Amino acid sequence: MASYKPVAIPAVPKLGEKITQDTLYWRGYKTPVQIKEFGAINKIDFSPVPPYNYAVTASSRVHIYGRYSQEPIKTFSRFKDAAYCATYRDDGKLLVAGSEEGSIRLFDISGRAPLRQFDGHTKAVHVVGFLSDKYRIFSGGDDYSSSVWDIPSATETVSYSEHNDYVRCGCASKLNGDVFITGSYDHTVKVFDARTKSSVMTIEHGHPVESVLLFPSGGLLVSAGGRYVKVWDVLKGGQLLVSLKNHHKTVTCLCLNSSGQRLLSGSLDRHVKIYSTTSYKVVHSFNYATSILSLALSPEDETIIVGMTNGVLNVKHRKPEESKEKSQKKRQPAYRTYVKGRNYMPKQEDFYVSKPGRCVLRKYDKLLKSFQSSKALDAVLEPHIRLYTPEVTVAVMQELNRRGTLRSALAGRDEKQISLLLTFVTRRVIEPRFTPVLITVADMITDIYQPVVGQSALVDKQFLRLQEAIGREIDYQEELLEVLGMMDALFATLTEKRATYLEENKSNGLTKTLDQDISI
Repeated sequence: MASYKPVAIPAVPKLGEKITQDTLYWRGYKTPVQIKEFGAINKIDFSPVPPYNYAVTASSRVHIYGRYSQEPIKTFSRFKDAAYCATYRDDGKLLVAGSEEGSIRLFDISGRAPLRQFDGHTKAVHVVGFLSDKYRIFSGGDDYSSSVWDIPSATETVSYSEHNDYVRCGCASKLNGDVFITGSYDHTVKVFDARTKSSVMTIEHGHPVESVLLFPSGGLLVSAGGRYVKVWDVLKGGQLLVSLKNHHKTVTCLCLNSSGQRLLSGSLDRHVKIYSTTSYKVVHSFNYATSILSLALSPEDETIIVGMTNGVLNVKHRKPEESKEKSQKKRQPAYRTYVKGRNYMPKQEDFYVSKPGRCVLRKYDKLLKSFQSSKALDAVLEPHIRLYTPEVTVAVMQELNRRGTLRSALAGRDEKQISLLLTFVTRRVIEPRFTPVLITVADMITDIYQPVVGQSALVDKQFLRLQEAIGREIDYQEELLEVLGMMDALFATLTEKRATYLEENKSNGLTKTLDQDISI
């Protein structure tokens, strides 16, 4: 008796992932380090000077971490309630943070007690930052107001109340020490100049604004709110350049890399998208465990840190470049050791012993080997096979049809099993690689269960869906045939014109030759 041959699963070519320079670059990070904080992480900010420590704002504390440390090296905890938006000054010596009680605290990195406390907001202050002159602070709060504070005198120099809802994000211009930008839940982004009494520009984002970012050049502004990331040209009066909708949930944070050529956005859909700032197309994406609230890149792109709603800090460090110096390797066996006996030819008196390889059969192959057709079909209709490897299901159906037992395997099924079969056929019959086999399966199912049509609403609904799917596919095929006919006619016309043109040239050449002969 011949040994059983497993079912041959036809190999289908797959479209591989396109490997680009961005893919290689952003994959060059180590396995992430997870650090648990006391609450949701609302802000991560890197010190702009070496050794590039970073401040993490979560719950009622601000932790300072070293680049490679997993424990905080310093903690600021002089907050009665939640702390928000701890931000470094450009020289890395001062840190400012807002709070739930409405006060703003200024800290010296080398100390613990606050140097200054600014009181004026009546509700929580979610936005604080330094203006680029280093001696003033801007802020925005849930009392709908935005303010500018003088650090030496600890006084408020100017206040704006132009927003109609919570002010939840902001940034300052790096080129102009008087310009800062705020974003609010009233769907607007406002540009302020501390020398004026009102905003100098208002941009309508269209959704509650969660984050704003100004390019280093000061010409482009990025706003994030809802599912949208929008880029505006500030020099053209706030003209919209591009609107990006690559996230499935609200975008919560924005970040630029050190060169300014890549824009990063984090969202509640657990993804970080990386865009090229020239084409604004997604060049790479990171996936995380839970929703993302904050995001930061170190000044040299050596570290990427993500803060999540469950209080987990995800830290990824770039892999070090491989040293060009060849390390001392252990001595390996000589080459002749590996090739020894490779070209040996057995002699006539030699007895050749072959060791057959063990063939491990899958569940459906074992059932087919024992001629249990119905159970073999059930085995390949399990969710992990029919959803992720439908070619296996179709291959077994084709084998059953070759054996002539497909009809018996399809027969005798209950309502749930019939519905499952019809769902699979409806979904996959329009794929060209499966169409020949599944059309036969659909015909058999229709013939077998035609007498019971009308007895089950579930089965009737699946038959109608199958009819609609096949009807749509036939319509598409007819339209494609019409297009092919039009193209054939066009190609035929072009060919005729070309042939006529060549014949005219030939005849003209022949006439000229005859004229020349006659004249001679």
